[in-house]
Amino acid sequence: MAVKIDEGYVMTELHKSTPTGNLILTPRGLYNGTFVDSRPHRELFRRRRDVMGHPLTMSNVIQDSNTTQYHLPRENRLEPQFDSIAKICWMEVKLVFEMLNATPRFVFSHRWGYKQNGQWSGMINDLHTGRADLGTNCLVSDKERLNVVTYTDMVAPFRVRFVFRQPPLSYVSNIYSLPFSSSVWVAIVVCAAVSTVTICVASKWEASLGTSPTQLDGSIGDALLLTMSAVGQQGCVLEPRKFSGRIMVWVLFAALMLLYAAYSANIVVLLQAPSNSIRSLAQLVASKITLAANDVDYNHFVFSLYKDPVRVTIYKRIDPEKGKGQFYDINDGVEKIRQGVFAFHSIVEPVYRRIEETFHEMEKCDLAEVDFLNGFDPFIPVKKDSPYIELLRVAFKQVRESGIQDALVKRLQVPKPRCANKVSAFSSVGLLDLRPVLAFMLIGASIAVTIAVFEVAVYRFDKRRQRPKVQRKIGTIGAALDWRK
Repeated sequence: MAVKIDEGYVMTELHKSTPTGNLILTPRGLYNGTFVDSRPHRELFRRRRDVMGHPLTMSNVIQDSNTTQYHLPRENRLEPQFDSIAKICWMEVKLVFEMLNATPRFVFSHRWGYKQNGQWSGMINDLHTGRADLGTNCLVSDKERLNVVTYTDMVAPFRVRFVFRQPPLSYVSNIYSLPFSSSVWVAIVVCAAVSTVTICVASKWEASLGTSPTQLDGSIGDALLLTMSAVGQQGCVLEPRKFSGRIMVWVLFAALMLLYAAYSANIVVLLQAPSNSIRSLAQLVASKITLAANDVDYNHFVFSLYKDPVRVTIYKRIDPEKGKGQFYDINDGVEKIRQGVFAFHSIVEPVYRRIEETFHEMEKCDLAEVDFLNGFDPFIPVKKDSPYIELLRVAFKQVRESGIQDALVKRLQVPKPRCANKVSAFSSVGLLDLRPVLAFMLIGASIAVTIAVFEVAVYRFDKRRQRPKVQRKIGTIGAALDWRK
C-alpha cells in the first residue's frame, strides 16, 4: 500500500498471518524519487514468522503399531521400534511450530496415500482436502502427488531397500575349483602325467627281471591307476617292488598329500565365505534368493509403479497373480533373512533395529542392500499453494543446521550393523554345497556303467563269433573219431 505525503509516498506492507486473521501493517519504506527501505529485516521469513497462534495440523503416518497414537503426542520415547520415522517427524515439526508461534495439532493416517479410482487416500488425501497442512516424510516416487502437494525439506531420512545376506560362495560358483589357480591345476596335471610315464618305465624294467601278483606289469594302464590313486589319496594293490620305483611312488604320494592338505583347508574356508555377487536388481533376480516384502501399505503399491522387465519380474515373484503373496511382518522377515537365501523389501531402519537384537555378530558381516525404487531422499509434503510453505521450509533448514535433526535421527534410528569381529563358526554343509561333488560322482558312475555295458557287449560279441569255430572243431574231432572206428 502506498500513501502520498508531501515528501513522496509512504510504502506499507500488508499481510495476514491467518486466512481469517486481522490485517497486519508493516512499514516498507519511503519513495521520493528513490526508494528508502525502512524494513527491520529484508528476509520475508523474519518479518512474517509469527503466525500468532494459528493452528497448523500435521498428518502422521503410522503403520507398525497402533500404540504409536498414544506414545507419539507424549514423546515419551517408549517402543522406539515402532514408527520411528513418524516420531522423528513429529518431534521436529512440533519444534518448528514453536518457532512459528503456531498451535500444534495432529491427525493420524495408516498410509502415505495413493490414487485409486481417481481418489486420493491416506496422508495425501488429508493434505488435498485441507484436513492437514503438512505430512510425514515420504518418498517422491509418485509423480501424480506433485499435482496436490509440494515437498519442502528432509526431516527423517530413511531408505527403502531389499535387505539380505549375501549367499554362500558355493551357491554362485564351483568352490572345488577355486582353491588353486589355473596354473597350479595345469602343473598338477603335468606332474601326474610325468609320474605316470616314469612309473611305467620303471615297472617295465622291473617286469623284465621277474613278476609277482602285486607287482606292476609295466603297462600304462596300471601306472595310470597308481597315479590316480595317489591323486585321490587312496592306496593301490599294485606297487613297484624295487627300491627306485618305490622312491618315485613315495615322492608322488608325499607331494600330493601336501597339496591335498592345502586344498582341504581352502575348501573349509570357502564353504563359509559369502559371495558378494549380488549388487544390482538384475543380479538379485537371477539369483536363487527368495524375494519378499514387509506387509505394510506402501509395498502393495510401489511394485506396480514400474514397467521395466527386471522390476516387473520382481513384482510377479513377490505378489503373483495366482497364489499367496510373499508378505511378512518385520519379525518374521528378519528371521528369514538370518536363515539366509531371503531378500526382504522394507524401510531398512526398523529392519536393522531388529537385526541388532536377534543376529549374532558373525551373521552381520554379510548383510547387503539393493535399491528397488532408485528414488530421491524423502521430504515433508505440504498442501500445494499453502501460504506457509516458505515459513516451514526455512524453519526446517534452521533445525537441520542446528544439529537437532541429527540428534533425533541418532536417538531413534539404527544404522546398518557393523561387522566388528568377523569370526569363523560352525556351518552345516547342505546338498547345494556338494552339488559339484554329486555331479562328479554321477558323471563317474554313468561312465562306469557305460564302460561296463560296452565290455559286456564286446564279450558277448566275441563269444558269438567264436561259437562257429568251436562247433567246427567239435565236428572235426567227431569225424576223426568216426574214421578211426
